[in-house]
Formats: sequence, structure tokens, C-alpha cells
Amino acid sequence: MSQRRFSPRLAGCCAMLVLAAPVWAQGAAPAAVPVAAPAGAQQALPAQLQDFSAYVDSVRKQFDVPGIAVAIVKDGQVVLEQGYGMRELGKPEAVDAHTLFAIASNTKAFTAASLQMLAEEGKLKMDDRVIDHLPWFQMSDPYVTREMRVRDLLAHRSGLGLGAGDLLYWPPTSYSTKEVVERLRNVPLATSFRSAYAYDNILFAVATLVIEQVSGQGYADFIRDHIFKPVGMNESLVDMTALKPGMDVAMGHAKSNFSELKPVPPMAWSNNSGAGGIYASVHDLAKWMNVQLAGGKLPDGKPLFSEDSQKQMWSMLIPIKISEPPVPELKDMRPNFAGYGEGWSLSDYRGQRLVWHTGGWPGMVSRLTLVPELNLGVVVLTNQESGAAFNAVTYRVLDAYMGRDKKDWVAAYAAAVKKSEGNADESWQKHQAARNKNSKPSLPMAGYAGTFRDPWYGDIAVSQQGGKLRLKFSRTAQLVGTMEPWQHDTFIVRWDDRSLNADAFVTYALDPDGKVREVRMQPVSPLTDFSFDFQDLRLSPVKEAKAAP
Repeated sequence: MSQRRFSPRLAGCCAMLVLAAPVWAQGAAPAAVPVAAPAGAQQALPAQLQDFSAYVDSVRKQFDVPGIAVAIVKDGQVVLEQGYGMRELGKPEAVDAHTLFAIASNTKAFTAASLQMLAEEGKLKMDDRVIDHLPWFQMSDPYVTREMRVRDLLAHRSGLGLGAGDLLYWPPTSYSTKEVVERLRNVPLATSFRSAYAYDNILFAVATLVIEQVSGQGYADFIRDHIFKPVGMNESLVDMTALKPGMDVAMGHAKSNFSELKPVPPMAWSNNSGAGGIYASVHDLAKWMNVQLAGGKLPDGKPLFSEDSQKQMWSMLIPIKISEPPVPELKDMRPNFAGYGEGWSLSDYRGQRLVWHTGGWPGMVSRLTLVPELNLGVVVLTNQESGAAFNAVTYRVLDAYMGRDKKDWVAAYAAAVKKSEGNADESWQKHQAARNKNSKPSLPMAGYAGTFRDPWYGDIAVSQQGGKLRLKFSRTAQLVGTMEPWQHDTFIVRWDDRSLNADAFVTYALDPDGKVREVRMQPVSPLTDFSFDFQDLRLSPVKEAKAAP
């Protein structure tokens, strides 16, 4: 399955995966046990970062980001933790080091750590079959069902396509976590098992259930008791539903219709918390980074998890193809190798190994990056869907600690964004050029109405309302919109919620008698987030049951 360009949630990955054989730094430095730095005793920022506040503000201005929070740790100490800008557009509350953001897929590292910790306790083995713990678990292929191991859940090598099944919980749906996982049996595979990398979220829902099954605790309780508390992440929460009025929390923002920046209401992801549910501050994530850089050791020297477990999490399980940078300005970041471990992306930059991840949420994106051989970590949280912003900040910090000359990353990523938007414009122009504006729908409007069922998602309904066709996903409250004729038997559904930026073509296939045989969908814009996996739907008409005589 092809990856659409510059999806907000893959923005960091897309830019970084101009991503082939490992090049490890020579002579790894010993892991530093994290220590609390006394007031006034923090390391000074490198000379290149003396203007860091002004630089972050320039990033916010260029990429239209209301607020950014950054933390930098080095050699076990917190060098910087600071907020910039505002929590919500048009309101006075400022972002600070304690402002909570949705960290989205940066949650995956917590899920991986949880499984490794349970393995250390002897409650499971990472190479256990998933069906050893969830006997009812089923993929669409019997071999994959039988051979899927716990470790495979964390590595994006299952054979599923990019974002497969994401519509089961993105935008929020009424399915439970168990219902989401049960529907995996109907999600088709795109490649053979363990043969290729394709990012998914749905298998982290499976991992969530494994954690709950073997620990006897809910996922949120396990993370809170076994990670947040010992690490000292006292501000962090596992799901948006735990947010309370008056909390220091950022509001997400997105450009409705890809143009006007507006607040995006918070989203709960209760049916796949292990893939992306956590809200955290940079203050708390600085502690998490220090534990990671210390090989799993807490500030008191006790292990949260063992160094062996960390080696497993940071070992490549699947390589990722390296592509050329989208623009020449980003040629410096083309890595020598790229891959994925257990909940972590793995690559290099200027000869240094990077262990990192990005996260994307409606209105918020983030990046956490570790440079183990430098005992360095940086996390960037934003309240706008701009991967360019978190990358521009991250690479400024990495260059400073690697002793590199300043590079204008703002200009480089601005060029990448411009090209991405240009590609989207070109795509739309091609659709326009191919359109037969004189064509008419084959059927009267009533002929396109009805209930249509996909094997893994379920039902969508198309109805006539006020002379228009309205499309509604049965289990997704936000996916409601009006269908406009495009050409022949294809329509465009324009969602009522314009912050989704996910309008889609809806194409009807007719049988020889002029009846609807199948309905297919695909996003209109290549900028639409990959989790709107409309193209995977296979919608067939649901026949009305005949009344009993």
C-alpha cells in the first residue's frame, strides 16, 4: 500500500525515512544513571542554543504553531525544559514545562516496556504466541494467526498494510478494544508475514489486551503503577478522559480545509490506549528519557527494566527502505540505516545512532529522540499538526550537541512543506483534468441510498435528506457528511467536521441490471492522514430482510 505524502501523524517518519546497513557509533559511552540536578547546577546550553527561545519562536511563526514545549536531557541531567507560546489560540494561558499534550504514538514505547517488564517477571515470554494468551485472537490468515508472537505486535511486520484497520478507532468509534481486535480476522493482509515494514496501530490494541490478561490490571492502571509512579511521572495520564477542568493542558489545532487554523476538540482513544493514549508534559518525559538513557535504571539506581530488555527494544526487527529526501535542503538527514524495534524507530544522523519516535493526534504532533552514545535526549511537543516544526527544533538541538555548524532547518522544512502542498495541488489538478463535467449519475439519487457493509468496519448508511445524499459511518460519530456528484457514479463526501481534512471519493459499481454491487472509497487529497484508510473498505449493499408472511 502506498504511503500518502506528509500525513500529520507520519510527518516525522516521512521526513526521516529518506530512510539501509547499521552504522553504529564507535565506542559507546556508558549509560548515565539519571540524577536530579540541584537548582542552578544544570549544564549550560551549548553556544549554538543560546538563542534557542528566539529560534523556537521562529519555528512557531513559520509553521503556524500556537504552542511548543521542549525538554533536553544530557548526561542524566535536565538541561532545559520550557514552554513557548500559548496553550490555545486566542487565549492568554501560556505553554510551560508542565503543560500536558497528547503524545500519541510515543505511547508505543511504554507499551513495549510494559511487555518486557512482564517478561522479566516471568508472566510471559516475548516469543510466546499471541494465542497462548488470547486464544480467541485471529488474523485473516491461519498461518499468521498461529505464528504471531508477542514481539511481532510491536514491530510493524505483520503483513498488514499501512494503517490497516485504523478506522475502527480513528476518529473515535463506539467499538471496545476487544471488538476492535476481534475484527482483525476480517482485515486483509497486504504482504507476507514479516516480509515488509508497514506502520500499524491495531496490533498495539492486541498488545494492550495481552498486558491486561497477564497482569490482571487494566492498561491505564498498569502504566500508572509500574511506570509512571516509579519514574516520577506524576503529571502524566493514560487517556483524555482522565483530564479534569482547570488542568494545564494544551488544546490541539488543525487547519480546517487545509487552510484556517482552528482548535480541535480533545479526542479519547479508549479502545486502543496502548497505541497512543498517553498525555504527558515535557517535565515528565525528561524523566522518561533519562531512564531510557540509563539503560532502564531509575534515579535511585534500581531498575525499571533490565539493560537486556532495553537492548531487545532497541534492536532492529524489520528494516525500513531508505528514500531520497523530498527536497535537496534535507539531504543532510538522509540516514545510512533505518528500521524499527519494539515500539521505537531506529536510524542514524551524522554517524550517531538515533532511537526515536513521533506521535500524531488530532491537532497535536510530537517527537522524542535519544542519542545513546551522547547520553542525549530531546522531546518536542506541539499543539498543531506540523511535523516540520518538531523536526526543525529537534535537528537544531542535535546539531548543537554534535558540534555541527548551524543549519537553517526552518527554511529546509519550509521547502519540504511547500513541495508537499504543491504535490497535493498537482494531484487535485489531475483529478480536475480527468473529470467529465458533463456526465450525470446513472441512477436517481434514491438508487445510491441504502446501508452498505464492510467485513471489518461494519455499516455505513447513505440516505436522502433535503434533496441531498448524506453519508454516515455507523460507529464513528465524526464521519458524517454530504455527498456531491463528481462524475458518472462517483461522488465526493465532504465531512461536516472540516478539521478532519479527509474528504473522500465514493465510487459505486453497478451490476448489469443497474443495481449497486459495491461501493469503494479513497481520500481526495494526498495530505489526508493515513489513518483514514477508506481505500481498504469493501462496501456491499445490505439486503433488507423480507417481512414474515
